[in-house]
Amino acid sequence: MSPQRILVVDDEDNARRAIATILNEEGYEVAEAANGAEALARIGEFSPAVVLTDVRMPQMDGLTLLKTAREQGSDATFVMMTAFASVETAVEAMKSGADNFLIKPLDADQVLVTLGKVLEKRSLRQEAEALRDQVRSRVRRFHDIIGESPQLQGLYDVIRRAAGTRATVLILGESGTGKELIAQALHQESPRKDKPFIRVHCAALSENLLESELFGHEKGSFTGALARKEGRFELADGGTLFLDEIGEISPAVQVKLLRVLQQREFERVGGTQTLKVDVRIVAATHRDLVAEVKAGRFREDLYYRLNVVSVTLPPLRDRKSDVPALVNHFLEKYSDSYGKQVRGLAPGTLQALLSHDWPGNIRELENAIERAVVLAQGQELTTDDLPPVLRGPRPHGTSTGALIPGATLAAIEREAILRTLEMVQGSTSRAAEVLGISVRKIQYRLKEYSTPDGAPLKAVADEAEDLAAES
Repeated sequence: MSPQRILVVDDEDNARRAIATILNEEGYEVAEAANGAEALARIGEFSPAVVLTDVRMPQMDGLTLLKTAREQGSDATFVMMTAFASVETAVEAMKSGADNFLIKPLDADQVLVTLGKVLEKRSLRQEAEALRDQVRSRVRRFHDIIGESPQLQGLYDVIRRAAGTRATVLILGESGTGKELIAQALHQESPRKDKPFIRVHCAALSENLLESELFGHEKGSFTGALARKEGRFELADGGTLFLDEIGEISPAVQVKLLRVLQQREFERVGGTQTLKVDVRIVAATHRDLVAEVKAGRFREDLYYRLNVVSVTLPPLRDRKSDVPALVNHFLEKYSDSYGKQVRGLAPGTLQALLSHDWPGNIRELENAIERAVVLAQGQELTTDDLPPVLRGPRPHGTSTGALIPGATLAAIEREAILRTLEMVQGSTSRAAEVLGISVRKIQYRLKEYSTPDGAPLKAVADEAEDLAAES
């Protein structure tokens, strides 16, 4: 195994050379730089694993060097050296992406111990990234739907069996659960997949506009109708028409929609020509249509026409085992979108995400991860990056290894499961394979961890915060 490369950056020649000598004697491959500008050039040439840099330097200080190196794409681990033992400097360095810091005058043993720690952490991070690459394609997806919980597996089976028919499908579920993705999956699984998939958000349009959108209109049929317009039914001919929030349509539109479902024909608004179409209808709503029928707000005959095949999307709080995979998907999506290098979760972050009930479901989770990526200052999301409603008590403690002895077996098991899920992009099947336990056990444990009784685990705390607590 080739020696690890270390770049030492310090404008004090004697100090820099002394550190380089110590590291050379320990078997490291060492390069030196006398200032930040020189260090940037050496990083590109030397590709160090660790950059050990002074904070206070003329022209370009260590923090600027770190930020510039990150902007240029360097993945080197940074350890900052400072003669000014201030918590503020340490915190700023850690928030900027440094992995650790040392206080001058340096102690040789402390330098070696710190390097050993950051190199071990770097190695674990690289192994985790390699593992993510291996399992990225193995995370269970059904078209664009992510999840491998038992609830979703049953739903996938219903979709496959219904997709090949022209039967109308009614998708039920709370707002934000991903009903449109189910409609798209039905279309993609069907013989109509090469034909149009047309969507209409019924709640966003008034009665008159919705009627015109669905059925089209003739020129002069109403004020502003300057030309004939084809409706969504005509546009979807041969394909699939997705009617989102079907529970919001007026009684008049309900009557016309019922006729289309029964006879496959309609007239444009203001027209007399009867048009026939071959359209597969998929409807969705967050409302309880049975209650709406009883209240007289929704036609019973239309409800039965729509409800030939019914699927119910479970809320996210009932399938917490899918949260890790969804988090990793959104993390990758928004890291790429915003040009960030955020690729993982700091200890405690997954626990905070699992402990929330997600009343807004997947839409709320996606918004939370997008916000966190935008605010993130390092390569991992922390609980500080999450919306305030998700922040619990900040975890303190040490790494998993430090839990032993003194920790309960349950605490050690929980840490192992959560950290393994973070490594494998949230795939419970892959985590089960790595840990040598069943998928069912992981899913059961995730549900257990998300309850109010599940106390958060102790996790790795910032070195800067430890210093602040001691000072």
